[in-house]
Amino acid sequence: MAPSKSSSSWISSALAVYAFLCLAIPTNALYFYTDGRQTKCFFEELPKGTLVVGTYSSEVIDQQSGTFAVDPSMKMLITVDETFDDNHRVVSKRDSHSGRFTFSAADAGSHRICLTPETNAATGGWLSDASTGAVKVTLDMAIGETSKIESEDKGKMQDIVQRVKDLNGRLQDIRREQVFQREREAEFRDQSEATNSRVVRWTLIQLAILSVTCAWQLSHLRSFFIKQKLT
Repeated sequence: MAPSKSSSSWISSALAVYAFLCLAIPTNALYFYTDGRQTKCFFEELPKGTLVVGTYSSEVIDQQSGTFAVDPSMKMLITVDETFDDNHRVVSKRDSHSGRFTFSAADAGSHRICLTPETNAATGGWLSDASTGAVKVTLDMAIGETSKIESEDKGKMQDIVQRVKDLNGRLQDIRREQVFQREREAEFRDQSEATNSRVVRWTLIQLAILSVTCAWQLSHLRSFFIKQKLT
């Protein structure tokens, strides 16, 4: 039995809706390949006041192993131009091989977002068998997700607050150690002064005993000589 026109129309409508939903799902991240110092640009139609946050990372191919790896020395140039306003540049920054950039659309219109990896890495020219570029760039753009940005900033603030608390705790430990050292120094100083006092006192006692002994001996010798003269 052949399907009716109504069922065929329903299936076509369902497929159209499904295709529209698939196209309407936003792509969170994309990646592309390029050779060193080649610029790759994207265009975004943005309403006025839209906040855009872009997060990127890059890897450079290893010619020997053929795999991509992070190159810490590589830099990335990011530019954003308002094509509707005579290519007015709103973002221009040179950052590391991975990072984040943000901007807010001052007016509604098309914005050109360009990334240029600053590296000399290349696939080797037209004689090379490489089908892709020497640099792999991954780009994730969040458009209008202010809550996500605020939560990330809040997390960073909490991390900073925790670090400050840890530093304050270390400072308190250092202060307690300093107080303990001062107390030990004072105790040692008191013991030294007490020992010196005892030494001085014992020395004076010895001198007194020696003086008495000398006086007694002199008196005894004097009496002895007097008796010797009389006899």
